[in-house]
Amino acid sequence: MSRVKPRVAIVEDDAELRDLVRRGLSEEGFSVLTYATGGELLSSVDDSSPDVLVVDIGLPDGDGRDVCQALRARGIATPVLFLTARDALPDRLAGFRSGGDDYLTKPFAIAELAERVRALVRRAGPSAPRMASDTEPVLDPGTHSLRLGDTRIVLTPTEYRLLATLMQHQGQVVRRRTLVGVGWPHGAVVHDNMLDAFIVRLRRKLGRLPDGPSIETVRGVGYSIQ
Repeated sequence: MSRVKPRVAIVEDDAELRDLVRRGLSEEGFSVLTYATGGELLSSVDDSSPDVLVVDIGLPDGDGRDVCQALRARGIATPVLFLTARDALPDRLAGFRSGGDDYLTKPFAIAELAERVRALVRRAGPSAPRMASDTEPVLDPGTHSLRLGDTRIVLTPTEYRLLATLMQHQGQVVRRRTLVGVGWPHGAVVHDNMLDAFIVRLRRKLGRLPDGPSIETVRGVGYSIQ
């Protein structure tokens, strides 16, 4: 009986590198899908269920970390390995806080990438993508916006990151410290009321959506989206 090959989706806008990674992972025994943009991935991920996503952070239509947050907000738990030329601590922390599972800097060896992907496949459980409907809000990382039906609201990058984190943990309380870590880079000076001010702005924007979600305050702890 033949083994089912693990399915890996690569999101990389550099055609030469994308083809190199595709061929390398195919030779290592993976079934490989390729996409050039985050938008292509988001429009197809409900139809295909890869075991691991390999996502470049510098995509032409947005930041790969924003794409990851959009996936997590939709309930898609597929492991994400980020590819990037940026290896500073704030960049690595931002990748993990956006929902990433591993981080590999360029240039890299295909053999190392393959081993990291195998490790993610071993650790991952089954992922069941949740199909988005017209009655559910959908994040668009390319435009930093939220859509519900025919209504779209534009978000700042910080608002996007905060809202995506709350949506990822819908119905749960997200602690203030977690939200500050997601919303602002490591080492940034964040005053006590900055998070509260952004939540107020998000509430105003969400109020424009018909039957949209609401953000509840859990005093002394954090916030929850319902």
